[in-house]
Amino acid sequence: MPKLIVISDPFPRTLDLIFTKKKLRELKTKYKVLTVPKNNSHKFYEKNIHNATFIMGQPNLDKKLLLKAKKLKAIINVESNFMDNIDYDYCFKKRIHVIATSPVFSKPVAEIALGMTLSLLRNIHNAHLDFVKGREKYGLESNLKASLLSEKKIGLLGFGDLARSLYPLLLPFTKDINVYDPWISKKKIKQFGFNSMSLNQMFKKCEIIYVLAAVTTKNKNLIDRKLLNKMKPNSLFVLMSRAAVVNFKDLIKRVKKGDLLFATDVFPKEPVTKNDPIRKVKNVLFSAHRAGALESAFFNMGNIVLKDMNLISKNLQPKFCKIAQPKTVNLLASKPVAIN
Repeated sequence: MPKLIVISDPFPRTLDLIFTKKKLRELKTKYKVLTVPKNNSHKFYEKNIHNATFIMGQPNLDKKLLLKAKKLKAIINVESNFMDNIDYDYCFKKRIHVIATSPVFSKPVAEIALGMTLSLLRNIHNAHLDFVKGREKYGLESNLKASLLSEKKIGLLGFGDLARSLYPLLLPFTKDINVYDPWISKKKIKQFGFNSMSLNQMFKKCEIIYVLAAVTTKNKNLIDRKLLNKMKPNSLFVLMSRAAVVNFKDLIKRVKKGDLLFATDVFPKEPVTKNDPIRKVKNVLFSAHRAGALESAFFNMGNIVLKDMNLISKNLQPKFCKIAQPKTVNLLASKPVAIN
C-alpha cells in the first residue's frame, strides 16, 4: 500500500524543531514527506497538492488551489495561530480538517504566568537586583508593598487553552476566579465553578487580571484607558496572550501612575527596539515572548501532530490539536510569530 503524502511547509518552524529524531523517523517511515522549496512554492503546490493527504504548515491556500486538493484530509498549522490565508469555508464544506498545535504552549505559559504573578506580588525580581547591587533591604522593610496571592480576586479575560491550564495552578491560592469570554456561555463558566463577569465588573473588582484571549477583528485595543482606569490601586495586570488586545499607549500611561503592577510576555512590535521607552517604565516585569518557547513544548508539537494524523488517516476526528471552528476562525487576527 503506497504511503500517504505529507507536504512539509512548517516555516517559521522546522521539522527538527518540532520533532525529536525518533518522531521524525516515525513521520518519514509512515508517510512520504514532500518538502516545499524556498523558491517557487506556489508552483510546487500547483504541481503536488492533488496528491497530498496532509499539509503541515500554514501556507496561503485559496479556493483555486484547494480545488485541486482532491485527497487532502487536513491542514496542520504548526505556527499555532489560525491566520487569514486559507479558504476556511471551503475546507469546512469539504470536511478538510484545519487544526493547530497551540495546545502545547498552554501549560508552559500558565506556569510562567504564575511565576510572574508571585514575583510581582513579592517583588522577587527587584529584590534580587537590589541584592546584586548591594542595596538590599532585610525583613519587613523589603516587604512594605508586598502581598499574598492567597484569597485574591482573580479575573481571567479569555477562557481558552491558556486559562484552562492556568486556573488549576491558582486554585490552591484562591477560589475567587471570575471569567469574561463572549464566546463561552455563562452556564459553561458556572459549570467550572467560576463567576461570569462583564469587562466593567472585572476591571472594577478584580485584584489580578490575566489577559489570555486570542486576537480577533472585534477585540483589537479592547482594553483601553476607560477600563484600565477602573482598576484598583495596587492591582496586577498580566498580559500573556496577544498585545493587540490591549491599547499599549493607554496601558503604559496607566502603569506610569505608579499604583498598578504590570507583567507582559508580548509586545505590539517584536523584537522590541533597543531604544523603546517601554524599557524604562517602572513597576513592569518583562518577558521577551518566551513564555511558551520550551524545547519540550516544541517537541510536543510533533507528538500531537503524529497522533492526530494517525486518527485522521483512519477517518476519525482529531483530538490533540486545536480544531478551527466555523463560527470563530474567520474572526481571528493573530500575527504570525517572527522568532521561534
